[in-house]
Amino acid sequence: MQTTYASIISKVLSVSEKQVLKTIELLDAGATIPFISRYRKEVTGGLDEVAIGDIKQQYGKLVELSKRKETILNSIEEQERLTPELKKRIEDCWDSTELEDIYLPYKPKRQTRAEIARKKGLEPLAKVLMEQYERDVYSKAESFVKDDVPDAEEALQGARDIIAEWVNENESARNAVRNVFRKESIISSKVVKGKEEEGAKYRDYFDFSEPLMRCSSHRLLAMRRGETEGILRISISPDDEHSIDTLNRKFIKGNTEASGQVELAVKDSYKRLLKPSIETEFAALSKEKADNQAIKVFVENLKQLLLAPPLGQKRVLGIDPGYRTGCKVVCLDAQGNLLHNETIYPHPPQNERSKAGSKIVSLVSTYAIDAIAIGNGTAGRETEQFIVNLRYDRKVQVFVVSEDGASVYSASKIARDEFSEYDVTVRGAVSIGRRLMDPLAELVKIDPKSIGVGQYQHDVDQSKLKQSLDQTVENCVNLVGVNLNTASKHLLTYVSGLGPSLAQNIVDYRTEKGPFKSRKELKKVPRLGEKAYEQCAGFLRIPDAVNPLDNSAVHPESYHIVETMAGDLKCTVSDLISQKELKKKLQLDHYVSENTGMPTLLDILEELDKPGRDPRQHIQVFEFDPNVRSITDLREGQIVPGIISNITNFGCFIDIGIKEKGLVHISEMADRFVSDPTEIVSIHQHVQVKVLSIDQERKRIQLSMKGL
Repeated sequence: MQTTYASIISKVLSVSEKQVLKTIELLDAGATIPFISRYRKEVTGGLDEVAIGDIKQQYGKLVELSKRKETILNSIEEQERLTPELKKRIEDCWDSTELEDIYLPYKPKRQTRAEIARKKGLEPLAKVLMEQYERDVYSKAESFVKDDVPDAEEALQGARDIIAEWVNENESARNAVRNVFRKESIISSKVVKGKEEEGAKYRDYFDFSEPLMRCSSHRLLAMRRGETEGILRISISPDDEHSIDTLNRKFIKGNTEASGQVELAVKDSYKRLLKPSIETEFAALSKEKADNQAIKVFVENLKQLLLAPPLGQKRVLGIDPGYRTGCKVVCLDAQGNLLHNETIYPHPPQNERSKAGSKIVSLVSTYAIDAIAIGNGTAGRETEQFIVNLRYDRKVQVFVVSEDGASVYSASKIARDEFSEYDVTVRGAVSIGRRLMDPLAELVKIDPKSIGVGQYQHDVDQSKLKQSLDQTVENCVNLVGVNLNTASKHLLTYVSGLGPSLAQNIVDYRTEKGPFKSRKELKKVPRLGEKAYEQCAGFLRIPDAVNPLDNSAVHPESYHIVETMAGDLKCTVSDLISQKELKKKLQLDHYVSENTGMPTLLDILEELDKPGRDPRQHIQVFEFDPNVRSITDLREGQIVPGIISNITNFGCFIDIGIKEKGLVHISEMADRFVSDPTEIVSIHQHVQVKVLSIDQERKRIQLSMKGL
């Protein structure tokens, strides 16, 4: 069966059958996507995590389809209607829509109009009408009149109900209607009467229509949300007359009275059965397509956010700003441990600026603070201005940090477990400070949907979204690597091959026995077997290990290769890492073996060059325009600095230092056509933007990046 799956997936993804088969075998053996993409390049032909993820997704779909086929075969067999030809056709079918069409005539039905007519003995009349030779249908129908069929008209109606069901269950007819839907469907939305005021935010869709194939994902998801909230009515429909004409050409033969009855049945079948069924199908397909596009945007945004530049292990003062309740201040050591916390009141109504300033200067000196992280929420700009105007006894960098998700974290069980003796405001300030030090390590504690980068994330398929986001977090964590001796349980959870249970066991072992001295010591962790060790070891780092390779991405299974290289050069592994000239003397083809190919050797050499390097960029300080404090300070034509806070497939949102985010529409991103905003921008990118228009009433700001 795996060979069949590989053949199908190969055609869908344009990847060689051999690569797909090998990837499936690794996945079935329990290997993770990060492990396969990093350490099994020879086996897969160098597939990256995206390609492996696509194969895994397609494989899952085919496994589900196989289960559905089994259910269908059992159902038809129980009815004693399974012929060898039908069985073969079902077994050879790998399209879910076609499979359901094949099954439709055999699907157990509730009490349909056709079923009632059959019980009245009207199927023979339906067959006579369908042949379309009968010229006097009323006389023929009279012969079917009896107790439960009072007259000829009732007999003909029953026969037409049966014909309508035949038309609906005809594969060719269904595909013909699908074709019309595919080419001509219009999606329309109308406001529900009396909901105009309540649904004001959907007013763009109160009387809206456009070809379904041209409807963008964000418009479709907006309409579907309006429908869910009871504001809009949505319909998807082609030209009904065209659809009915298409069906008539299939089923109408000649011009007899019987043909007239069939024509009535075809029209009824289309309006009552076929059209609603195909409309539901296209609604689901278009929603799935929109979901996939929205999830793709979210995944890319999340990836960029997780891989945002870290400040690193520096002593940080974190501030969660506020007016009336004050600014919560925390001091963290270089490992992110909380050393001190208190509240200052530099803003109205207290205005204790002098006292607050003295306190901050004193804390910076006492705790040897290297950087200050300020949340970008309420009073964020005022707090930033207050902080940068203070004079310190050392060089202190000041950063504004996104607060998105900090409140979710501070109220979570994770935060309660970490800081049970502190309230949510202190936890929020700690999260802001830690987010500056290492965004990845802090953001893994928060549900990705709460991080503030997404497009209609609550409207898309939640299970598919969770799967994609979890995989993205796992890929990012393993790309960066994790310090085995300082990582939290939540960060360890995402390491390849671990999960919550083994992550907790590692933390418990570390607490009891002290820091890990080698990767090999992982094997002593309860329930961490050989398979889990194989999957996780290469992604865990031990900075002060005796073996320097334990602080690199070189997998323990390849240590012997590096040791052989060092032996051939008559030096130690440490020498090989620290002296670039030695590495230049290596002839890699000498180390190619049955299990180790050139891709692995090149990865090893690259890692020896910069062992344990962080692939993330260096952090940069950013300053907003000091003259822009609210939307009323903006003027058309004004150029201001901003930070990209979110990307959608219709543009990107820019934080310009005020409450409202500005939108750069995709058409205003460059002096050329842009189909994908991620070609131009990335999350947290620093940009200059021009103000195009300001809508004070709707709190909307239109911006442009053209020519800047």
